[in-house]
Amino acid sequence: MKLTPPDDSLQIRCSKLGHQISFSYCRRENFGLPCIRIITCWHSIFRVEEYLRQELTDEEWREAFEKPVKPKVLTLVELIEQAQKRTKTGKE
Repeated sequence: MKLTPPDDSLQIRCSKLGHQISFSYCRRENFGLPCIRIITCWHSIFRVEEYLRQELTDEEWREAFEKPVKPKVLTLVELIEQAQKRTKTGKE
């Protein structure tokens, strides 16, 4: 199995977004870091974990894959609070 990522002509279905996406999107989806699911999604296409370990710094790896994930409910509550604050200040 190869170590280099596929070009953007190869797309797979994203279980998070529900449509076709390329590896380059997954590689930067998380505020410039890889999506947390990138290894699971791309492992059958190429040696994605080995590739990412070579490309990312130790800090980037920890931030992308070892940082605890916030529960979805907490994320939704934070987004609602942010929207309420914007509405109160007139910045809709």
